[in-house]
Amino acid sequence: MRKTERHFVEDGPNSLRQIYKTVSPWKGVKNFVFIQIARYCPILEMKNWIYRRILHMKVGRDTAFGLMVMVDVFFPEKITIGRNTVIGYNTTILAHEYLIREYRLGEVVIGDEVMIGANTTILPGVTIGDGAVVAAGSVVHRDVEPGAFVGGNPLRVIERKSP
Repeated sequence: MRKTERHFVEDGPNSLRQIYKTVSPWKGVKNFVFIQIARYCPILEMKNWIYRRILHMKVGRDTAFGLMVMVDVFFPEKITIGRNTVIGYNTTILAHEYLIREYRLGEVVIGDEVMIGANTTILPGVTIGDGAVVAAGSVVHRDVEPGAFVGGNPLRVIERKSP
């Protein structure tokens, strides 16, 4: 089970229509603009600077984000990524999910020396352990043990490294 906080909404429109009761629209606009700059920026250190200084993510030394990575627009500060990790092309990292009558928030923790393959989606409330490898195109909907090689949708363990 993912570690998320559940927040129920009042009667009326769905929770996404009520988003600005949760987060400032100005925060969303500012974050969106800087995330788009980072997505297309070929300079890795500039991307990391934007993520750390403007979006308040915790990003370890020597971590590299591929082109078109999309981090959570409304809650990027809930994302922590360790050192020397690679986040593959067009990966999406979410720290929120808005449903009909509730929304959920969850910390995303990606360890040190993790490899995330291209076009992966990481859902809120998951932890990916140190040294893990996530195959391209996967949906990470649960925690991944350190050193595991996982992939697919639904996510399954393909191989475990010896400690």
